[in-house]
Amino acid sequence: MEDIDVLRSELIATVNGAADLKALEEARITALGKKGRITQLMKGLGAMEPEARKAAGARLNAVKDAVAEAIEARKGDLAGAAIDARLMGERVDVTLPVRPGQDGRIHPISQTIDEVVAIFGEMGFVVAEGPDIEDDWHNFTALNIPPEHPARQEHDTFYLPGVGADGGRMVLRTHTSPVQIRTMKGTQPPIRIICPGRTYRCDSDATHSPMFHQVEGLVVDEATHMGHLKGCLIEFCRAYFGVDDLPVRFRPSYFPFTEPSAEVDIGCTREGGQFRIGRGDDWLEILGCGMVNAVVLENCGIDSSRYQGFAFGMGLERIAMLKYGIPDLRTFFESDLRWLRHYGFAALDVPSLVGGLNP
Repeated sequence: MEDIDVLRSELIATVNGAADLKALEEARITALGKKGRITQLMKGLGAMEPEARKAAGARLNAVKDAVAEAIEARKGDLAGAAIDARLMGERVDVTLPVRPGQDGRIHPISQTIDEVVAIFGEMGFVVAEGPDIEDDWHNFTALNIPPEHPARQEHDTFYLPGVGADGGRMVLRTHTSPVQIRTMKGTQPPIRIICPGRTYRCDSDATHSPMFHQVEGLVVDEATHMGHLKGCLIEFCRAYFGVDDLPVRFRPSYFPFTEPSAEVDIGCTREGGQFRIGRGDDWLEILGCGMVNAVVLENCGIDSSRYQGFAFGMGLERIAMLKYGIPDLRTFFESDLRWLRHYGFAALDVPSLVGGLNP
């Protein structure tokens, strides 16, 4: 019988020396295949004496196991090397110019955020941001939202494991209002901010998404009143939709964090089965607003006998759909390049009130 120790050394050396997966498979067949060297030796055990057969069988099995382990180890090394080689071969130099006819497009939501920031920036607002994961106090309690409010229910809000500093549950923020709370707690009035960002609610259909975008605004000072709120939002609506005489109306409503509260409608028409924003015989609600509730100011450490302010909020997908004729909200998040090429914007279409908001 062939020297088993020499055989073991030769086979393991062949396995370790395999340059690729193909060579490794050939080494496996040579050692363990139907006509492999170990297999042939196993077949010859039957002609040996019982005691010799037992000893030789044990040694051959040990060699077989050692070779199999070496093959698996080498296979892992070669597979990792193959992936690394593939990644290097498919590497893209992002500093290179794009291919002709393959220009990237700006997503409508990114464009809408830039448009909103440009308009309110001209009014003196600054952008404020905050975390997507909030505690119960910042997301609900500080905003005067009572414990029994429907917005706090499991069917409307994404709750997370763990508790916040106040002992309340952690949530994916349901609006960007917690940014207002954090700003009021950390900043002395006067305050003039807008808060664009992602928000999350348990809802999904053609006009709702579990994750969507909002922009909210807040002004707090000693002289602000409802007339300032109305003037600010009327100018925004007319600038955003590009209609200088756009009708805007304010309807009384209720929100726990504002008092008085209102919903804002813009004029539209549906004549001839076509929808158009502007003067017409119909109205369309687009946002909510109101004067900041004194309770909210006090919760943030602001003296409500001295300061007052207004707040407003709107869905960015909603106003983008209205302005650019996008029929289904869900398509914003489907990563369809054909959709993006149709509704997207050129990289240099940067919105501004000077250059224009409507490319």
